[in-house]
Amino acid sequence: MKIGELCMKLCGRDAGKECVIVEILKEKNYVMVDGNTRRRKCNIKHLSPLGKELKIKSGISHDEIIKLLNENGIKTEVKSNINNETKKAKNLKKNAKSKE
Repeated sequence: MKIGELCMKLCGRDAGKECVIVEILKEKNYVMVDGNTRRRKCNIKHLSPLGKELKIKSGISHDEIIKLLNENGIKTEVKSNINNETKKAKNLKKNAKSKE
């Protein structure tokens, strides 16, 4: 297993979803994954390699992972955090104006 390797989760509530290894953890047999799954620590025994590798850099964001997956023809179900942040900012401005 190496950084950028595309895998399928086999266990847990994200089972059957594609993910990318974004970090190799110091703990034995654990990696950090992100993609159609939540970004979290995962045992390598719970991953099945798909034989594809994405070129990613260290510290890549969730939105960049989603963009790379889409570019490589992998359908993503996860919504981008960017839209949620702009909605929150608009709501805060709206609430501030209504209080005035």
